[in-house]
Amino acid sequence: MNEKRLFSIVTVTWNAAKVIVPTLQSVREQTCKDYEYLVIDGASSDETLTLVRDADIAGTRIFSEPDRGLYDAMNKAIDRAEGQYLIWLNAGDRFAAPDSLARLAACATGLPGVIYGQTQLVDATGRVVGMRHLTAPQTLTADSFKQGMLVCHQAFVARRDLMPHYDLQYRFSADYDWCIRVLQASDKNTYCGDEPVISFLTDGLTDKYHKKSLMERFSIMCHHYGTLPTIVRHLGFVPRYLRRKFTT
Repeated sequence: MNEKRLFSIVTVTWNAAKVIVPTLQSVREQTCKDYEYLVIDGASSDETLTLVRDADIAGTRIFSEPDRGLYDAMNKAIDRAEGQYLIWLNAGDRFAAPDSLARLAACATGLPGVIYGQTQLVDATGRVVGMRHLTAPQTLTADSFKQGMLVCHQAFVARRDLMPHYDLQYRFSADYDWCIRVLQASDKNTYCGDEPVISFLTDGLTDKYHKKSLMERFSIMCHHYGTLPTIVRHLGFVPRYLRRKFTT
């Protein structure tokens, strides 16, 4: 693209025809048009790419080839994106409202390292079922993630020049490690308000492999924050876990 866009919105797909239409509609209806739309596809054999082309979203670029999984595809997106910021909008996820991208753009003044916001949960029909159980804080640093992944990956909008590649040794929680490393490189992070900016589909990859994801996150915490402090901190997570278990 000749003109550098503010955002690169990225959707990683593989045989996602059953869930991608709401995602495409969400991108197309955004009032802010300062974006390119990248679809990084893992050589789908269903109607995914036909649906993407039929959506006719301006600024769409499609790359379809075999990959080594979600995070390998996301690394390809980092290499190919041209926007100043990347937004990860997985198939099935969507912006919370038509002005969500405009709200994020309004927070880009001064080019903070990370722009972030709140996330609501939706089911396969698009019905809002609640807010994400972890709430994004008004002040965000790398140390914030000692308490877990306080900001949903899709609501964590990072400046592209700060981005490392995802560490492929992690199969389920490389996004957690990646967010910490981005925050370590960022000297300013901007909160875009209490209204959710992202609607997250509740039956995604992490939900399906929840226990394995938690084990990886524990390993990542130990790496970044120390083993003993992480063990002690996890004892404090028990009441939070029990509250969530018996109120859902």
